[in-house]
Amino acid sequence: MAAIAIREPGGPEVLRAVTRPLPVPAAGEALIRVAAAGMNRGDLLQRQGLYPPPPGASDLPGLEVSGLVVALGAGVQGLAVGDRVCALVAGGGYAEFCAAPAAQCLPVPDGLDLATAAALPEALCTVWTNLAERGNLRPGDRVLIHGGASGIGTIAIQAARLLGAAQVFATAGSPDKLALCADLGADRAIDHRNEDFVRVVRDATGGHGVDVILDMVGGDYLERNIEALAVEGRLVHISFIAGSRGCAELRPVMTKRLTITGSTLRGRDAADKAAIVAGVQASLWPRVADGTLRAVLDRGFALTEAADAHRFMHEGRHKGKILLHTGWRPSRTDTQN
Repeated sequence: MAAIAIREPGGPEVLRAVTRPLPVPAAGEALIRVAAAGMNRGDLLQRQGLYPPPPGASDLPGLEVSGLVVALGAGVQGLAVGDRVCALVAGGGYAEFCAAPAAQCLPVPDGLDLATAAALPEALCTVWTNLAERGNLRPGDRVLIHGGASGIGTIAIQAARLLGAAQVFATAGSPDKLALCADLGADRAIDHRNEDFVRVVRDATGGHGVDVILDMVGGDYLERNIEALAVEGRLVHISFIAGSRGCAELRPVMTKRLTITGSTLRGRDAADKAAIVAGVQASLWPRVADGTLRAVLDRGFALTEAADAHRFMHEGRHKGKILLHTGWRPSRTDTQN
């Protein structure tokens, strides 16, 4: 099969086209013929040598795929050859075929384009485990999403609404990104280049502050996030684009009884990931199926254009998700076999 490998840590130019043997699905796995792979910032970090795959995972980048089940390992239940699926994987997505744990596969609804489905598993699982579980988002809460126009952010705005948030705030850095956040359901889109998000949320909430913050910025946002939180507020870190170190006054953490937490997804064990996918399937996937919750796509690249796709993501001008397309699409015969 054709695939994209990382020659050595470095810039986009280290991505190279290779030929690899087809993966053999292990017990509990499905082999997927890939229509598309979703791109994530973790792919860029892996290429730079900063986010290695966990033990036993493929060395190929790619954390989510969509396609058709073409083979099953021993003991798989609930999937059949010919099923349209998307899947959360620990690596191997930049390829024409990818093995995925069956428990990390989601059925692609009939009304959803198969390639588009590749934009959903990583974002939905990240949002669910961090907003609903670690952030303990409850109906009536006020929520702030940083990076609202990103792949994660666009899903988080919609999910916060579906989970019952009373007010949703989102930060972004350009007029078109701010407009997208508002279109997705943000009550107030905040221009982080020209506005102080702490002042905006406190004014808009009558001084209450927000109950949950989903942060992918890190760095000097730490102290400002603490200031923006309400009593009993929860700050959830999922990335640190501005750096992994921050300095903050601890007094408000204590006096407001705040919770500061965070998580990563890729390195969690199979049982954890299966539970997260099950949570997504039970709570958010029906809203994907009925079209209420949608993937926001910026653009797609051919698999062989992975280096160009990485350069484009690094520029930070994209809105929503970037996809890598293998060029394969299933025929009606494929889905009936």
